Amino acid sequence: MVSGKPIVKDISREKSEPWTTPLNSEENLQRLDRLANLGTLSAGIAHEIKNGLVPIKTFVELMVQKSDDRELALAVERELSRIDSLVSQMLRFSAPKPSTFAPVQVHDVLETSLRLLQHQISGQAISVERQFKANPSRIRGDEAQLQQVVMNLLLNALEAMNSSGTMTISTQVANGDNHTHWLRISIQDTGMGIAKENLSRVFEPFFTTKKNGTGLGLAICERVAREHSGKIEAHSETGKGSTFIISLPVIE
Repeated sequence: MVSGKPIVKDISREKSEPWTTPLNSEENLQRLDRLANLGTLSAGIAHEIKNGLVPIKTFVELMVQKSDDRELALAVERELSRIDSLVSQMLRFSAPKPSTFAPVQVHDVLETSLRLLQHQISGQAISVERQFKANPSRIRGDEAQLQQVVMNLLLNALEAMNSSGTMTISTQVANGDNHTHWLRISIQDTGMGIAKENLSRVFEPFFTTKKNGTGLGLAICERVAREHSGKIEAHSETGKGSTFIISLPVIE
């Protein structure tokens, strides 16, 4: 598109409809906005499929080791890898979807996520420390979306540590203004850390320093936290590791 006009023009339509005028700037913006929403909606679905593939791939890897029909098991594993690759190429920042809010036990969400990643964790020299001190540990939110956030942060921590280190998952209740209380979930790793110049940009859509990254995981985490009337923060020191803190309002 050049100077706000389409590069390809329908000449026949212009001849049959002389009253037709080129799209003005406002119409162009509306059209681009619709296209963006369509793309980002597809991306949100793709990202959730990718997260759902994590426990499936873990299960298949175990079955490959135990199965008598090794050829079939390997074929399934290859197809899962292909699907994962296709989904990775589809990923774009997702548009918000309707949330179903209900009481959620945060510690249950954390334990479920750790169980799903147990195979990846045990396959590396990584130790996990739990410091669940939040009481009460219940918030109001969408459990599936919150688990998506936790899985993203845990996977990032594992990747940052590569093959060894300590991952600490902790919770606590902190006091806020006007007698409010916040449940804080902290996920800390002892990985490579994030460069100072990149730290302020980690939640920007499409910003990534990973070779094959999409720059969507943390952007989606930030959006989900915001939709739950909360926030997410990143703290990091190069060579020492990173800490991500999610703050969500507690159910009194």
